[in-house]
Amino acid sequence: MTTAQARPELDVQPSPLALLLLGREADTRSERGVECPGDLPSPSDPDLVERARAAKAKLGEKVFILGHHYQRDEVIQFADVTGDSFKLAREAAARPGAEYIVFCGVHFMAESADILTSDDQKVVLPDLAAGCSMADMATAEQVAECWDVLTEAGIADRVVPVSYMNSSADIKAFTGEHGGTICTSSNAERALTWAFERGEQVLFLPDQHLGRNTAVRDLGLSLEDCVLYNPHKPNGGLTAEELRNAKMILWRGHCSVHGRFSLDSVNEVRARIPGVNVLVHPECRHEVVAAADHVGSTEHIITMLEEAPAGSTWAIGTELNLVRRLANRFAAEDKKIVFLDRTVCFCSTMNRIDLPHLVWALESLADGKEINRIEVEKRTADFAQLALERMLALP
Repeated sequence: MTTAQARPELDVQPSPLALLLLGREADTRSERGVECPGDLPSPSDPDLVERARAAKAKLGEKVFILGHHYQRDEVIQFADVTGDSFKLAREAAARPGAEYIVFCGVHFMAESADILTSDDQKVVLPDLAAGCSMADMATAEQVAECWDVLTEAGIADRVVPVSYMNSSADIKAFTGEHGGTICTSSNAERALTWAFERGEQVLFLPDQHLGRNTAVRDLGLSLEDCVLYNPHKPNGGLTAEELRNAKMILWRGHCSVHGRFSLDSVNEVRARIPGVNVLVHPECRHEVVAAADHVGSTEHIITMLEEAPAGSTWAIGTELNLVRRLANRFAAEDKKIVFLDRTVCFCSTMNRIDLPHLVWALESLADGKEINRIEVEKRTADFAQLALERMLALP
């Protein structure tokens, strides 16, 4: 059997946007566009894998490599631990003996790792252009202006901010300073429950879909209880009365990958594969989540597939690198896993961390050159850590 024959067919037709998957193009609206200093190895270098192994071996216990679930296979093979963003940040903090934490993820994840690790540890992001379009949809200046709007509406003292882990250190710091907490897609319900015990309203940053889905699906609020704050419009595009009447003030942000799934995607896969189980991430649109059979975080998706019976068929609504990896992993157990949509891109910024960048980073560190270090300013880090610690203390 050839390699092509052995791999499960995901029935995905790349869209033009998928050209970004190799990390060779830039979206100037959402990415930092920072050039990588130094000379990158050629992606066609046949010795890249061996070079990565050699550099990692030379560094030994001085280096600890974290790999997010959405990373390419060529990178994930070198990870000491794989997981979602918060799990990886905690894993970094649990390795105080590692001088270098090489984070194969995106910028906000590396910031969180820097906040949670000791001052002696150095967090390295192999490509500084590996940002997150969702995190970039809420800037510190925009959020400060929003708080002024809430103050003028007379409700700031009864609003508790809750920020998704997928946010910048500045937004986490704002949240900590204003009495709020951070959440993940796994504990968003607990975080919102905690917030409503301390205030009458919640400002949810920066992913509108996770906030809306959690409020309506898990807490039993209505769609009418939610309003959408658009930072690009005066007063967020809302009246003072609309702000006062809302239970959930949702920031106008979204995941560029999960936001592409549609109700048509769900209906099409059900028509094409009778009996399919539709499993999606809560960053998907509300109508997609409402139409799915199961909803859960990345870790929950993996666990559900691990526990799924042989012979079952699943359509997964999350990033394509992970779906392909899961399809290959569970094919031997006679579990068919397909991608929810036929035409959707990889996470282009996550894919900037490719093997050449990883080799360059590891070889630089092995040669005693500190590169691409992620450092969060102390005041920002202190307030951000306060918000993270509130999350860790959630019941």
